[in-house]
Amino acid sequence: MVMAYIMVKAHTGEADRLKTDIEAVEGIERAHIVAGDVDLIGVADVESPAAVKDVAAAEIQSIEGVSTTQTYIAMD
Repeated sequence: MVMAYIMVKAHTGEADRLKTDIEAVEGIERAHIVAGDVDLIGVADVESPAAVKDVAAAEIQSIEGVSTTQTYIAMD
């Protein structure tokens, strides 16, 4: 399994709705609204690095209200 953290910047006022939409993506275990440089962090647990790409690039980035994402794959 591959664990990844997907940092999400949202358009103004979209964080609450996006949390629900991100948690509905297959492969996402949970999402958190956070303070700081990003608005949400999604936690993915998937089969492969290619699946991380699918979740982050194909699924989350296509959600209306998502401005940008940045993904970090856990190494341990």
